[in-house]
Amino acid sequence: MKNSLKTMLWLALIIVGFIAGTAWSEKGSTQKDNNSTSDGIVSNESNTLSHAISTPSIHKRDELNKEELATINLFQSASNSVAFITTSNLRQDYWTRNVTEIERGTGSAFVWDKEGHIVTNFHVIQGADKATVTLADQSTWPAKLVGHAAEKDLAILKIEAPSNDLFPIPVGASGNLLVGQSVYAIGNPFGLDQTLTTGIISALGREIASVSGAPIKDVIQTDAAINPGNSGGPLLDSSGRLIGVNTAIYSPSGAYAGIGFSIPVDVLKWVVPDLINHGKVLRPTIGVELASSQFMSRLRVDGILVINVVKGTGADKSGVIPTTRDHYGNFQLGDIIIGMDNKKIASHNDLMLVLESYKPGDEVKLRVLRGDVEVEVDLVLDEAN
Repeated sequence: MKNSLKTMLWLALIIVGFIAGTAWSEKGSTQKDNNSTSDGIVSNESNTLSHAISTPSIHKRDELNKEELATINLFQSASNSVAFITTSNLRQDYWTRNVTEIERGTGSAFVWDKEGHIVTNFHVIQGADKATVTLADQSTWPAKLVGHAAEKDLAILKIEAPSNDLFPIPVGASGNLLVGQSVYAIGNPFGLDQTLTTGIISALGREIASVSGAPIKDVIQTDAAINPGNSGGPLLDSSGRLIGVNTAIYSPSGAYAGIGFSIPVDVLKWVVPDLINHGKVLRPTIGVELASSQFMSRLRVDGILVINVVKGTGADKSGVIPTTRDHYGNFQLGDIIIGMDNKKIASHNDLMLVLESYKPGDEVKLRVLRGDVEVEVDLVLDEAN
């Protein structure tokens, strides 16, 4: 009897415990379900997960210093203005008469305005029959040559892209640059598009020879890496403004060696409008034919001898004296140009660079050596053909 009561008591305790445990489990489950559908809980868990996933990138950005963030922002903004140029030549088979397009080279460029004018180096498109421009959004457009200035190594192409797809580059100034300030070059070296390199201005006032052999003055020297394919791309200041066009490298191997050159933007400001409107640079001229540099070296005189005066020009009207021969065949030296206004002229290059400061129709005071006497002549500049 006692054993039966004990057994029943144990069974009752087990049943009660089972029922209580089940009820507790269901309550916990119900609370969990209620909590899962209550305001804020699911979203909080989701937010926590999302935060856990995004935290590394946030920490990564937090680790970037101000200079890095500024460079990143500069690139992301300026790269929209940078373009990639591919050029090709057309070849016709002698027997089949089929025309084949042969790739010639690649280069860089940038958007100048909303009308679709693209600035690049002349040597990038020199000798090509066809040019194609690829914008930052990877859209490709056939390009037409609008104008070029071989003596400045600059050329203007035009594409018929929608204005909304064109992002003109902000234009800065090069007259106030300082050696040591940071610069940024964006281009397509070796065909690798949208490449950023950084450096400093290493020197100012350099002079390099253009494709035509004429000098380009006040060139910017930089140690920012400029490689084949970078030609025609922009050189930017720390504000992302254009200060130069990357045009050449100084290297025996033809690859980056720490010295690159950029055409200053102040040159672009007067060259580009002429190329867009006239297809060429409207250069002024004096209206004379000059002796060669070799002849002047034999004379051992600083200046340029006038060989002939073109009739009807400013020089002719101003009485500039050409070189002649007397009755015995001896040369009678004409005027030797030694200056213009307050600028000294000692060579052909000097005269070419001085004339860049003027426009056709400007009146200048030409200083010449006439015999042993220095004479000042008032002269109106003509437009060069």
